[in-house]
Amino acid sequence: MLEIVVQTENWERHVRVSAEELAGLVRRIGDAGDRFLVIQRVPDLPDVFAQVWHEAGGDYTLEYRDGAADRHFQAMAQTPETVIAALTGWARQVAGWEAELAWARLDLGPSKEIPPLDLDEAERRELEQRVRVVLVGGYASRADLTELAEEYLVTADRRPVSREQATALVDRLWLERVAEQAGWQGVTDPERLTRAFTALDEAGITARENFTCCRSCGQSEIGAEGGPDARGFVYFHTQCTDSAAAGHGLTLLYGGFDGAAETTAAIGHEVVAALEAVGLPTEWNHDPGRAITVTPLDWHRRLVG
Repeated sequence: MLEIVVQTENWERHVRVSAEELAGLVRRIGDAGDRFLVIQRVPDLPDVFAQVWHEAGGDYTLEYRDGAADRHFQAMAQTPETVIAALTGWARQVAGWEAELAWARLDLGPSKEIPPLDLDEAERRELEQRVRVVLVGGYASRADLTELAEEYLVTADRRPVSREQATALVDRLWLERVAEQAGWQGVTDPERLTRAFTALDEAGITARENFTCCRSCGQSEIGAEGGPDARGFVYFHTQCTDSAAAGHGLTLLYGGFDGAAETTAAIGHEVVAALEAVGLPTEWNHDPGRAITVTPLDWHRRLVG
């Protein structure tokens, strides 16, 4: 799989696609509402991306940016095969991937100077702490975190953080986390958790990570997530994620779609078995009215973006 995220004009998001899937997306674009792809690396890096625009009957316009404004380039291509070769090479970071096209630097004008944040020390600490908590949780994109940073301190008569200031703050904290995760070795506990949830989902138990904002919303919405043959569910919401990221273990909520205590207990046993199969310890007293806790848990979830 290619370590990229592909986003389309019609709001699809494809994470870690194969070379064949990327080729299919390139060949597909051209119709109204589905004319471009934006490709980011995993993990996403600020101002590093490739993209392609195509309208049916016309040429393909490719761009890539490699950090600074003077590293933003554009080229034209006539066939999807040329585009596929270039974007696949970019995704794999193959030396000389760009050699087959005539690239020209794209001048978007001078970068806008961003004023420093006008916050007192307490507000600055509060804002950074909230962004760090969600960042360490590992599910938010840079765009999600930027929106959080921009809106977190807003009041009825004050908007102290601009979009540009929020972006600069998030990018700094994001790159710190990217550097930190570069030292992680092997499979992490959140990756084991994803393996367990995938197995449960395939076994007829609807399993969702970081699902909704709270238990009330989760309980009301989880039913719509399951397929017609789903027997039950397990999930954790964003507050559970925050707690796990802070080192307090992860609370899992579960149940049977028929509402019976016997079914809920059976689902609980399947969830515990799936977690133990991937090496995650649990605490649960077999009471269908009690949540399952995954603990101890080393919350190192690698960023995607």
